Amino acid sequence: MMVPLAGLVDIAFLGHLADIRHLAGVILATIIFDYLYRVLKFLRSSVNALTAQAVGLDDHKAVLLAGIRSGLIALGMGLLILSLQYPLQKLGFTILSGSPDIEIAGADYFQARIWGAPAVLLNFVLIGWFMGQEKNSVVLLMSVIGNGSNVVLDYLMISLWGWESMGAGLATAISQYLALVTGVIYACFSIPWQTLPAAIQEVFDWVALKDTVALKSNILIRFVVLISTYAIFTNLSAAMGTEILAENGLLLQIALLSQFTVQGVGMTTQTLTGNFYSKGAKEQMSSLLTVSILTSLVIALGFAAVSVLFPDTVFGLLTNHAEVNKHISNYTIWLLPLLGLTAVAFMLEGYFIGLKEGATLRNAVLIAFGLGFLPVAITASYLHNNQLLWMSLVAYMAVNLTVLAVQIPRTFGSPTLENQQPLPSS
Repeated sequence: MMVPLAGLVDIAFLGHLADIRHLAGVILATIIFDYLYRVLKFLRSSVNALTAQAVGLDDHKAVLLAGIRSGLIALGMGLLILSLQYPLQKLGFTILSGSPDIEIAGADYFQARIWGAPAVLLNFVLIGWFMGQEKNSVVLLMSVIGNGSNVVLDYLMISLWGWESMGAGLATAISQYLALVTGVIYACFSIPWQTLPAAIQEVFDWVALKDTVALKSNILIRFVVLISTYAIFTNLSAAMGTEILAENGLLLQIALLSQFTVQGVGMTTQTLTGNFYSKGAKEQMSSLLTVSILTSLVIALGFAAVSVLFPDTVFGLLTNHAEVNKHISNYTIWLLPLLGLTAVAFMLEGYFIGLKEGATLRNAVLIAFGLGFLPVAITASYLHNNQLLWMSLVAYMAVNLTVLAVQIPRTFGSPTLENQQPLPSS
């Protein structure tokens, strides 16, 4: 919950500035970071799955290798993003729709926040690695320090110093490095140093690396499709006007708050599914899936219900622009089906990631995008209809959930999973 709460604080500070372009600009620029960061969360999910199965086999060297290999990949990607920041910015704002004033505010945010790229990706790896070992308290500590500092820095840089959208981006980047330092310090104390020399010798075992990359590639496609769906949604919102963009952006903040919260349940589902599967405890996998789905539904529908019943209170905290708050209640009802379907879909995705069935996730999101989201989104754009635009997100989640659900029975029968051979040390 700490991640989207910090984002909500960003929005709240910017939403109470006199000029709405700072809020709209950051909402637009966030699409680029959705691609750069949320897409690359495959690093977190894949290292979680690999670590969890290694823990189930009590293979300490494999646990260490999962973290080292993924960490090297994350560091390389982070440095690559920094080196390509100028073309990424130009390409991003060329594709996105927004007025010149909004793009200027968005560019200020981008140029400040981009320097946190290496820290963000390394944090993904550390979070997945710690959760794969069921060290959830460390993840909570990283989140509290990173996102708590983001709130304090937002107040200083936006409210006191008047740095507006640039201040929001800089505050986020600095807070990400503070979270990274916290995770690295704990890792240094928890690593079994006696296994490190042997693990380093196997870091570049190409057979194990191939298995690692294959899993990461399929999960990467899942994140690319998901973020592309939300990016297209936001871009079409911008084409309908600044007020629609702001309204949909605020509603998506509530959706993200719910989604990140249920992802905590989903990450636990990944970890325990991997552990149970490696031990052959399939009856526990079934019970786990039932509990995780019910838990996530309660959380998601709770967020949706509060937003539907008390829109003036909820969104009044985020912005005082009357033109935005006036019509936002027309669309809050979409949060009920969207958040409910998303919660169940995320639990099923966590289950299949724990089984290391990356191809199942890849196929499900591609079908959901092509058959669920795209036809409705195109119609919404043609008719300039924001209600249909929200329906497109609901259709995506409904199709994704259905495709995954029909795959579940076979996982309790004769195994047909991707990885039936002994777990590689990755």
